[in-house]
Amino acid sequence: MSTSTPSELLQSMVQVLNSGEREGFDTRKHLENARRQAEERNYSGFVIVDADAHHYEGESWTDIYRYIEDPVLRHRALASDHSGGRGRPIHFEEPGRQSVAGRVRRYELYDREVTPKDVHRDAELSRRQRESIGLDYQIVFPTAMLELGMHPDPFVEVQLSWAYSRWLVENVTPHDPHMKTMIYLPFSDPEASLRAIEEFSDKPGVVGFTVTTTRYQTVHQNKYMPVYAALQERNLPLGFHASFYQRERLFEGMSQFLSVHALGFVFPTVVHATNMVINGIPERFPNLKVIWIESGLAWVPFLMQRLDNEYMMRTSEAPLLKKKPSEYLRENFYYATQPLEMDNMEALELTLNMINAETQLLFASDYPHWDFNLPSTIYDLPFLSEKAKRRILGENAMGVYPLEQA
Repeated sequence: MSTSTPSELLQSMVQVLNSGEREGFDTRKHLENARRQAEERNYSGFVIVDADAHHYEGESWTDIYRYIEDPVLRHRALASDHSGGRGRPIHFEEPGRQSVAGRVRRYELYDREVTPKDVHRDAELSRRQRESIGLDYQIVFPTAMLELGMHPDPFVEVQLSWAYSRWLVENVTPHDPHMKTMIYLPFSDPEASLRAIEEFSDKPGVVGFTVTTTRYQTVHQNKYMPVYAALQERNLPLGFHASFYQRERLFEGMSQFLSVHALGFVFPTVVHATNMVINGIPERFPNLKVIWIESGLAWVPFLMQRLDNEYMMRTSEAPLLKKKPSEYLRENFYYATQPLEMDNMEALELTLNMINAETQLLFASDYPHWDFNLPSTIYDLPFLSEKAKRRILGENAMGVYPLEQA
């Protein structure tokens, strides 16, 4: 019996991967198992809305930069972009290790996929993903842009987010009525955020607005009240989309990306949710729909118990509250499922009960990221009724976002 040496195994693996590279990449082939899974479960009677998917705007930086309003910054961006539109010369970029050492091949092969010339590439890829996974709607977010909350120059966040939003609603979302987006708000500048709401609320594909959680601005400051009022008036949701910041002092001693990812996507969310609740934002804006995205769900029971315990001993410090913090977390906020912590089913069932998942939970895939979830993560849960599954997979989202029945 012969055995292969590690170097021989590595060489064999490289040969297999290289053969795949020569063939290019096709989302439909890559998601073939997802398509079979959808057929086996017969989602045809369900409305399924993906509340969090992503596209790689890095393929289009050159086009996006042309929409930058400030002529000097626009010139800087275009002049330093020497990589065919794939560089990020004006970004504050993380050294993150999400590639899993190259084992998730779609990241490296993604740009080899061939799409028709008469439809924007991102819209076509969104359609292929939806049809393969079994989705009716897909709400798409940027990827690299989520780092902008920690950019050392707030002016860059304002300018680049405006350019990106114009590029998106003028070139991408008009091509596909089932591809939706939540427009990036440059929260470092409340006036610029308000301008974005006024400009993009009625644009094709816009179903809300989003703030990246990785930032130090505190969300309860009075300067943000016009932003919340504008969203409540328009009945458009505000999503707080998680990201991570590996230079955060708390994470500097962590040796693995696993550790940073586990905590980095959650800690800022916990801080912002706490500030929203304790400072009475749900009381001041009772009809504002707030969604917490890509932080999982395990943090919510912790925060409910922790805040309730503190509040009952120091109620005078939260004079706007009319009920316990946990009740605001349960009744006033919505949560996207991804990444769903499924290792302990008993804990997951308790978590879903605590957040009133049947009305407050929205399915999210986070595709094409390495840890994405399929609708089966909800559909296959044994403790959910069919009614709850239908609501979580799509009906709740139909009530949160301005969506028409597919």
